Order: sequence, then structure tokens, then C-alpha cells
Amino acid sequence: MDKIISLCKRRGFVYPGSEIYGGFANSYTYGPYGAELKKNIKDLWWKIFVQSRRDMVGIDGGIMLHPRTWVASGHVEGFNDAMVDCKNCKARHRADHLIEGALNIEAEGLNEADLTKLIEENDVKCPKCGKKDFTAARYFNLMFTTQLSKTGDEDSTVYLRPETAQAIFLTYKNIVDSMRVKLPFGVAQIGKAFRNEITPGNFVFRLLEFEQMEIEYFIREEQWKGVFDDWLKSMHEWCELIGLHSEKCHEYEHPKEKLSHYSRRTVDIVYDFPFGRSELYGLAYRTDFDLRQHAEHSGKTLNYQDPITNERFVPHVVEPTFGVERSLLAILCDAYTEEILPDGDTRIVMKFAHHMAPVKIAVMPLMKKDGLDMIAEKIFDDLIIDYAVEYDDGGSIGKRYRRQDEIGTPYCVTVDYETKDDQAVTVRDRDSMEQVRVKIEELGEWLGQRL
Repeated sequence: MDKIISLCKRRGFVYPGSEIYGGFANSYTYGPYGAELKKNIKDLWWKIFVQSRRDMVGIDGGIMLHPRTWVASGHVEGFNDAMVDCKNCKARHRADHLIEGALNIEAEGLNEADLTKLIEENDVKCPKCGKKDFTAARYFNLMFTTQLSKTGDEDSTVYLRPETAQAIFLTYKNIVDSMRVKLPFGVAQIGKAFRNEITPGNFVFRLLEFEQMEIEYFIREEQWKGVFDDWLKSMHEWCELIGLHSEKCHEYEHPKEKLSHYSRRTVDIVYDFPFGRSELYGLAYRTDFDLRQHAEHSGKTLNYQDPITNERFVPHVVEPTFGVERSLLAILCDAYTEEILPDGDTRIVMKFAHHMAPVKIAVMPLMKKDGLDMIAEKIFDDLIIDYAVEYDDGGSIGKRYRRQDEIGTPYCVTVDYETKDDQAVTVRDRDSMEQVRVKIEELGEWLGQRL
């Protein structure tokens, strides 16, 4: 994991947040290549799950929703984790994770008293300083709050959304009224969410601020099992599409006693990260909980009327959820490769799926003189119309190849002195390192067949 984090900073994928001020806990800035990779993930997801399906529409809801939204959804009352503080070093820990790590037992869902008792009776040590002196466990709401600039005595507290789903439920009636949708249909959204996690970490795996790609798929109750299975299959296909090896992707079925209050069934797709097997995506059958809750709290009718039978009912929902940052991290982990070359050197190469690579082609003049740069610039200008292309003329050609390997660029196009004679360029394949000569006039078609 340390090698991947180092590469991300060195090559402009992910930078520590606010680094000139000494950093800011669990915040990161996505550099030029990280921003491109995130955009590739989101664009492909939108293309696959929204634009390519007749049963899907998309929205872009607000980060701040009406405060009563979170009362209806159960987040105000139930979106809590129990925490303890080390009295010696002041480190804050999530109580159940602390116990599970120290005692290797299941502690999720225990109340404050039981958590405190387990920590005290088993002399659990602080992972940071080794002391055994903790505060009592107490619950901590994970939603960030802010204040509206209102006047008067009314409560001006609003929340930053901890999930994107509720914006979809609040917009459900508008979509039914305006978009001519028929069950089953889905509503998709990509957007930021915020959770004041007690113990974020593992690079960009668990953050305070993150992006979700989420779908609420509205169905009749009797359809849920078949729809659930279809979406689970689609989620596995997505993992393969973005370049994750199938042997690293697994399913985890949530036991009934651990299901969220709204869920009748939840299956996670978990991935073998370098720090262990952890959740990548989630699929939940939320029943009709959300629409009924919002109908009750808002006083609005959120029924669906069948256009053929005129039957009115509240739809049920299957929810596939994809994390953008976790997708990015899994792609980085899967792509990272170290190879021992025949001369004994080690080559680091990011073997991204071609369509996910931040840069598809690097154009390189062998020398920045004798007109080679002018030919290279013309090739760059032609290719940039259709591809993400980088112009690279810094350093020796060998160093440039290594730099592009670490960026994950599938093809490097080199203009050399022979180009003036044969009107061809050398194209190097990232994975095999094989080099072939391709006529400049045929270059666009040659690359297009492979990209």
C-alpha cells in the first residue's frame, strides 16, 4: 500500500490535502491524473447505467436537503457510532472496531454499556500509545451540521447529506409526473456525501468527504428477488469492465441481525485490498421504507399509478451503490505491477484497462530539434481531437517510457530521425514493451483499433 501511495503522489494521482499546512486529517486532492481517472470512472458509469438503458433517468440533487429529510430517513436518530477516547494520548477510536481488533470478536451493534464493559474487563490497549485508560463509550452522530443565516428563534440547523439516496426519494414524485416512467424504472445520481467518521483511514478508502454513484430502482414488491439478482450480476460485470480481476472480488451477505433498519437484504461486493478484504460496493433491498417515511413526514402522497390497471401503490426499491473513491483505489491496486526486466532493473507499470487510463497516448519527439518536435506537435494536434494525449519531451527516451509506464499510458508514439525518411513513427506497447513502426497517415486508425 505504501508503494501505491508513494506513486500516487509522485505521479500526480492523489496528493495529501492541505499539505503546506501540515496536512488536514483524511483529506486528499486528486491531481491531474487522479482527476482524469475519477472522471473516466464516472463517465463510464453514467454511460453504462443511465444513457445506455431505457429504464433509467438521472438527477443531480442538492448536498443540503430539508432537515426533516433526515428525521424521516432515520439518520438523526440512528446514524451513530459508539466512540471512546484514550485519556493518555487523546486518540479517538470507534469502540466496536477497537474491541474487534484487540479481541477478535464481533462487537457491532452492542450498546454503550456492553462496549465499555468489554474494553475494561479485557484490558484493551490503545493501538496508538499502548495505555489502557479509555473514556466510557458514547454514541456520536456521523452527520456534519451547519447553520443557515436565518433570523428569529426557529432552528437553523441543516445537515450535509451522508448519502445521495434521499435526494432521489424526494424527487421521485417529480420524476413520475414529468418523465413518463413505467415500473420498473431507476433514478441515478453521482454526487458528494459527507460522514464525520470516527476512524477514517487506509488512504482514500474511508473519507470524511466522498462521492457516490447511486441508483434507486423502483419496482413492484413481488419483483424484488429477480431484480436484486440482475443488479448483482450487473455490478460484477462493472467490476470486470473497469479492470478488476474477478478472483479479487467476492460477495458478502449481511446477516439478518446486522441489516440496516431499512433493508430486507444487503449484499456487498468486497475486494481484496492490500490492507485486507473490505467493502467496495453495496446492493440493498430497501423495501418501501423510504417512500412511506417521506409520505408520512411530508403529508404528500407518493403512490405510483399503473397506467394500464390504474392500481395505486407505493413502489419498493432495490439500491445499487458504487463508491467513486473506492473504485479508484481498487483500480490503482489492481493496476500496480512490478516487473523484473532482463537487465535486472525493476519496472513499475500501471496496467489500467485501456479505457480507464488517464492518458491514452504519449507523443514524444526523440530530440527537441531538427524538426522532430514540429512533426510530433502535428501528430499530437491530430490525436488530441479523439483521445487523451500527452506531449512528453523531457529527459531521455528511456526515462520518458518509465514515466509513462507509471502513469499507465497504453501507447507511446516516438518521432525519430527515420520518421523524416519513411513518414512512420515507433509505437511502443505499455504491457509488452514491443515496438512497431506505423505510418503517420495510418496512425489514427491503428490506435483506434486498439483503444
